Amino acid sequence: MVTLATKLYSFEEYLNYDDGTDNKYELVNGELKVMPTASGFHALILVLIYDILKAEIERIKQQWKVMPGTVGVRTAKTKSRIPDLVILSESQCQEIREMTTAVLESPPLLAVEIVSPGNADDDYRYKRSEYAVREIPEYWIIDPDTKKVSILLLVSGFYEATEFTEEQEIKSDLFPDLKLTVKQIFEV
Repeated sequence: MVTLATKLYSFEEYLNYDDGTDNKYELVNGELKVMPTASGFHALILVLIYDILKAEIERIKQQWKVMPGTVGVRTAKTKSRIPDLVILSESQCQEIREMTTAVLESPPLLAVEIVSPGNADDDYRYKRSEYAVREIPEYWIIDPDTKKVSILLLVSGFYEATEFTEEQEIKSDLFPDLKLTVKQIFEV
């Protein structure tokens, strides 16, 4: 049996990688992992959360930005993830203007992942541990299959998760006055 070697990429090679397609890739232990195209429901949830968080940022008069699936987060030497949404701090908004490739070296204020069918381990296990190591203070996992939202808050280097379902309002440290139920998210 012939085994083909998988090319391992350095972080710098990843930042400069261009295969001539519109594919987006994450870097996982040096390997390029193509990001699957979102389902229609996934895309609708993403737009809803984007709109709600953008409005909340404007309401509380912060200079933060919501970035939908366009900004990566370096999570280790040879790892980079592209969350469905991130909230950038005011200083990150300035830093990103000078970047040739939008991949943060510092933790965003919030990362949001919407679970794709058959890919729950990435969001619940792998990204959870990577985002904790990167010290992202708040991480949301929105799961259309189970109709629940998990809000993970970083405490002493580990995430403490609270799960919300149905009519429950989600509780966010970053947005303490946010009025959003799980039902509202999944009725989009």
